[in-house]
Amino acid sequence: MDRRKKIRWKIVGCAIGLSATLTTLIVGAPSAASSPAVARGFSPAAVPGFSPAAVPGFSPAAALPDPRPLGAKVFQGWAFDTCQTPSLSTLRAWNSSKYRAVGVYYGGRGRACPNQPNLTVSWMRGTRDIGWRVLPIYVGSQSPCVRNTNKKHVTIGGKPTSQGREEGKDAVKRAKALAIKKRSALYLDMEAYDQTRTGCAKTTLSFIRGWCREVRSHGYFPGFYSSAESGVLHLEKAREAGKHHLPSVMWFARWSGKASLSGEPVLPKSAWHPHRRIHQYVGNVTEKHGGRTLHIDRNKVDAPVAIIG
Repeated sequence: MDRRKKIRWKIVGCAIGLSATLTTLIVGAPSAASSPAVARGFSPAAVPGFSPAAVPGFSPAAALPDPRPLGAKVFQGWAFDTCQTPSLSTLRAWNSSKYRAVGVYYGGRGRACPNQPNLTVSWMRGTRDIGWRVLPIYVGSQSPCVRNTNKKHVTIGGKPTSQGREEGKDAVKRAKALAIKKRSALYLDMEAYDQTRTGCAKTTLSFIRGWCREVRSHGYFPGFYSSAESGVLHLEKAREAGKHHLPSVMWFARWSGKASLSGEPVLPKSAWHPHRRIHQYVGNVTEKHGGRTLHIDRNKVDAPVAIIG
């Protein structure tokens, strides 16, 4: 091989390695534990010519990068979520409130409100056009030791990893049907469960990791919602233990009445940071703005939202 060809191939090799590293960071893969060669959770199909050896390892304890330069649209401010997607006219009325983002339950067999007549592509685009942001929530199968009796009929089965991946595919399919583009965050809702029960915790974690891996492989940020003292604590332990295929964004529920993104006791400040946290700080309250009343949960957000096409 002559000198010019050698130089050209060195440049191409460097470009592939850099591209692979950036794509790995985009999808939140820095949750690798033991292998210094592979940033786990990365989709090789995302970068032509990808070689795992080109990607440096990441410590699970290391801070994740700012997701904004990596393709995410981050919202910083106040959000509410509500079981039934509100109409556009209600959102316009709520322009008089402090809220500018809304959590919608767009998919999953565990939804309390499976029928969502307002939730259409037209609604998504209309919401964007009036200045609101959307947090897409997927309520899939629930932990076998879920505490809510209303969720016990939709628990994870005997093949949790494959089930998680199948439901991750469904989450992506439904997101695309609503014009939610890649680099959006999709949030898995896992209601409070007894994470101290070893067998149940293992099954639940396998499902979550399968779901996150699948969602991530399609170019979306996998987010995770749960109670701070159950699912969030469980995943923080998994992060500290070096588990891979974990969520890119953490939405923790602690109904303290005071919004605090950085003061959550079970999360070190370096975990799921920067711009990767949502705090649900009050639940099951009624608010009225612009003459329209909704039953909501209140959230403080510094995290990726839906990118609507």
